[in-house]
Amino acid sequence: MSAEIDHAALEQIFLSARTHNGWLDEPVPDELLVRLVDLMKLGPTAANSEPGRIVFVKSPEAKARLKPLLSEGNVDKTMKAPVTAIIGYDLEFYEKLPTLFPHAGEGARAWFAGDPAEAAETAFRSGSLQGAYFIIAARALGLDCGPMSGFKKDEVTAEFFAGTPVKSNFLCNLGYGDPSALKPRLPRLEFGEIATIV
Repeated sequence: MSAEIDHAALEQIFLSARTHNGWLDEPVPDELLVRLVDLMKLGPTAANSEPGRIVFVKSPEAKARLKPLLSEGNVDKTMKAPVTAIIGYDLEFYEKLPTLFPHAGEGARAWFAGDPAEAAETAFRSGSLQGAYFIIAARALGLDCGPMSGFKKDEVTAEFFAGTPVKSNFLCNLGYGDPSALKPRLPRLEFGEIATIV
């Protein structure tokens, strides 16, 4: 059995971690984004399907493409973030299953290829899981995150995933958060409001 991670790690990933809206003027190197994806992809997905797809928006040109697709309240913080990740999911993830789930061979592909509704549900579910792993991995690597909705989903899909079977799910600003811009942590539900042990 694995040992519990130390308290400092829990602080960094969950206990003291916050959703950031203000950003320090510090760049995020591409090499760190590669490490982030290499960690994220290790989390479990249905049949090891890995439907998550990401576009990292960093350049001024890419930010200019994204800007008009954001809700008004998300423009300033997103333009100031060093990186904005567009977290998407591939509706045709099953094309890679013979490689990713080799013990089932072509059979794994057939589970989804003829059932678009099941494929879409699986892609969205496992892609959303990968989005959560993305946030945890980013925090583990010392990055702060600002995940959000509040954007024109279909337009972002058309602009950044054109010609592919990938749909956008949510956005996540990345960088080094400005602690002076944080507000007090919002309340959370108690255990009994969230969970039942039966």
